[in-house]
Amino acid sequence: MPDPSRPSVRRRRLSEELRRYRIAAGMTLDDAAAATEWSVGKVSNIETGVRLRPSVVEVRALLDVYEVTDEQRRQALFAITRQAGKKGWWTKYSDVFPDEFPVLESDATAISTYEPMIIPGLLQTPGYVELLTRSGNLVRDPVDILRVVDARRRRQEILARTDGPDLWAVIDAGAVERLRAVPEVCREQVSHLADVADNGDGVTVQVVPFSAGIHAGAKGSFVLMDFAAADPVVYLEMDQDGLFLEEADEVTRYRNLFNHLVSRALNVDESVAYLREIAKAP
Repeated sequence: MPDPSRPSVRRRRLSEELRRYRIAAGMTLDDAAAATEWSVGKVSNIETGVRLRPSVVEVRALLDVYEVTDEQRRQALFAITRQAGKKGWWTKYSDVFPDEFPVLESDATAISTYEPMIIPGLLQTPGYVELLTRSGNLVRDPVDILRVVDARRRRQEILARTDGPDLWAVIDAGAVERLRAVPEVCREQVSHLADVADNGDGVTVQVVPFSAGIHAGAKGSFVLMDFAAADPVVYLEMDQDGLFLEEADEVTRYRNLFNHLVSRALNVDESVAYLREIAKAP
C-alpha cells in the first residue's frame, strides 16, 4: 500500500512545477518569501509537499511573483491544486485500485501503454474483466467481481470525455491469441479492440505480431502518461501495487522503448485486419 506520509504523485508534480518556476525566475526561497510576505518555511513546505493542500490563491500568488503569464499553464496548475485533495470516484474502490494510478490517468492528456500479456484496462470489455478477475483466484464472490467490473467501467469513462486523453495502445499478439481458448469472450473483446482502432477517435491500437520475434518489450508492461502542466510519469504495475517513475532519464528510456515497439508492431490497418480475422474465428 502507498505510504500515507508521502505526498501524492499529483501533489509532488505541483510542488516540482512551482519550484521550477521559482528557479527560472532567478529567485531563492528567501526572495519568494519576501515577495509574498510569507515565511521561508511556508514557501519551502509548499515546494516539498510537506504542506498537504496549498490553496489556489497561494499558487496564484507564487505564479504572479515568478511572472508566469502563460494562462494555459496557470489554469492547468490551478486545476491540479484544486484536485490535489479532491476525492474522486476511485476512492470508493480503494480495494480495487491500491495506488494513485486512476488519479493520474484521469489527469493525463495522452496515455501510451504496452501490454505483453493482457488487454489494456481502458480497452477491456466486461466479459474480459470478469474472466481476468476470476483467473487471479483472489476474487471469487460474484458481488466483488461485479465491483471490479464496475470500477473498470468507471475508469474507461475518461475516453468519452471531450477533454479525455489520447490513448495509444500497443498489445503483444500473445495477449490476443490466448483469448481463443474462450471464444465468446474473445469475440466480444477482440471486436471491441478492432472497433475502437477503426474509429480512430483519439484511440490508436497496434498489435506486435509473433513474427517480430523476441523484442525489447518482452520484459513487461508499462504506461507512459503525459500531462498539460507537469512532467510525464511512467507507471509499472505490480501484483498488489505499482511503481511510478518520474526522473527524466527514466521517462525518456520508456518513451524510446514505446517508439521501438510501435516500429515492430503492425500498423493500425494491419492490426484491425488481424483483429477482425480473429473475431470471425469459430
